[in-house]
Amino acid sequence: MFLMAPALCAHSESARIEVQGCNINYETWGKPGNPGVLLIHGSNAHLEWWRIIAPGLSEHFRVAAIDLSGNGNSGWRDAYSGALFAEEVMAVCSAAKLGKKPFIAGHSFGGYVTLETGHLYSGDLGGIILVDFTIRPQQAKDDIADFQRQALQKPARPTRIYSDREAILKRFRLVPEQSCKNTDLLRYVAEQSIREVQEGWTWKFDPDLFRNLDVKSIQNSDPTTKLMTLQCPSAFVMAEQSLDYSPEALAYTRDLTSGNIPMFSIPGTFHHLMFDEPVAMITALINTLLIWETHKP
Repeated sequence: MFLMAPALCAHSESARIEVQGCNINYETWGKPGNPGVLLIHGSNAHLEWWRIIAPGLSEHFRVAAIDLSGNGNSGWRDAYSGALFAEEVMAVCSAAKLGKKPFIAGHSFGGYVTLETGHLYSGDLGGIILVDFTIRPQQAKDDIADFQRQALQKPARPTRIYSDREAILKRFRLVPEQSCKNTDLLRYVAEQSIREVQEGWTWKFDPDLFRNLDVKSIQNSDPTTKLMTLQCPSAFVMAEQSLDYSPEALAYTRDLTSGNIPMFSIPGTFHHLMFDEPVAMITALINTLLIWETHKP
């Protein structure tokens, strides 16, 4: 049985660095000098998605979790790009003392950031793990570009302000929506997703992130080529019952990785699989990372 309280209370340290004029928040666990791993959250999320996972990795690794710009306790930008996110990731790897050739694991939109970081910096990495993330076929629509089209069809507006704390906490939802066995954990993550303003309470994420994201660089690049030309190992950890991507994208990713790249599926999990089966998630990450660590050149 997984005990949530010890994981939430495990010792960690918070820090900030500036990357291209924006403050980037991150948290660390474990001893400097151990092999390093950086954890990246998904869209409109934050590093607390990894709070119950990071301590389980810290016996073997120096662990850091990042708030990407526009999310969590990091600053917002006027313009975002995959290259900028990748620069934030590498800067945190250095500042957090993750050592030579750190590993990266990214969930959902964090998988896009992880793949982009691998594409740009794979020679400096020990390996990347893409968590419930698929590679789209070239002819398929680009989900990130689609998010931007949807955002641009709506008028720009700030996040909604709620008059009291309980009102906003009741509105918190995982996206895509899913059940969560541990309501206390969901409440904890919700509490870390809000901030107090003069008029009440609102969300921490930048509502204009996708509106201001450079998607042309994404559309002009092939994720299949990025994955298959990496200079470091890669792996996928998938949720068995995820609703975050199409069956076609999953089938394409399975065919692409078959015999070349490890792809694990954790039974009984939905898209936010670290909440569903944290022990299985920790085990999948540790086993993959330790194998890579022992085979580092």
